[in-house]
Parts: sequence; C-alpha cells; structure tokens
Amino acid sequence: MANHIEVLLMDNIKKLGKSGQIVKVAPGYARNYLFKKNLASLVTEEARRRLKKLEAERAAKAAEAKKEALEVARKLQNLEITVSVHTTDGKKLYGSVGATDILAAIEANRGIKLERSQIDLADNLREIGEYESNIDLGHGVTVKFKVTILDEDAVAG
Repeated sequence: MANHIEVLLMDNIKKLGKSGQIVKVAPGYARNYLFKKNLASLVTEEARRRLKKLEAERAAKAAEAKKEALEVARKLQNLEITVSVHTTDGKKLYGSVGATDILAAIEANRGIKLERSQIDLADNLREIGEYESNIDLGHGVTVKFKVTILDEDAVAG
C-alpha cells in the first residue's frame, strides 16, 4: 500500500474497522472524511488518550441506558394485554391487531410509551385467542408479554 497513512479509528466504520483499530487509508480519505467527521485521528499518544476517554464515555452511556431498560422491564413484568375487536364469525377479525394496537394497550395498561420497532410481532394477529410476544428494550433486555384477543360482541353480550 504505497502512499497510505495510518489512522486510529475513533468509531466503528463499516468495511474499514472497529473503534480503537489502527488502519491504513488514503491520505485524501483521511483528511476529507475521517478527520472532518472526527471518526479517526493520526496515530499519536494524544489520539490514544482521546479514544480512551471516548470509550469510557460510551461505556457510561451504555450502562445508563441498560439501567433504564431494566427499569422499564421491571415495570412491564407479567404484562398481559386484552384487546376486544369486531369479528366476522366469532373467531376471525374484521381487520387485525398489530404493533400499533399493542402499543396503545401497553400505554393504557402500564403508562409506558414504547416504539413500534420494540414490539417483536412476526405478523399482525387475525384471530381470536392468546398470543405471546416480546418487547425488545435494547441493550440485551427483553420482556415477554401475553396478548389476549376477545370478540367485542361476546364480551358485550
């Protein structure tokens, strides 16, 4: 690799390397992209110290985020949701129950607002019954919950 420089990566960069790695790149790429976006630095003692500080800050943020995720998981423990819907024949739903419906039920049930992407639902639920699914709170924290779908007419009558 002629005419390349060594840089210390400050962040994970797809197809280049992970944070803390020393890699060889073209000078223009380093100067015009990596250095400008603070993704890398020339290999110096100062850069190594800055990287250690960055990693410590990231670790502290990750630990705080995991602590928050565990707190939410504690609040969602033993979560059971019941959704009443219209059916065609007492079994099949007119529409379906999806992640949005489940999010609304969780917020009503426990007062916790979650993102749609956190609900692990393979497909919308289209029949009366009981279903189990997961909520992915990130940082390796997952909560199981149960959804019971009831016929609105049977509940009312």
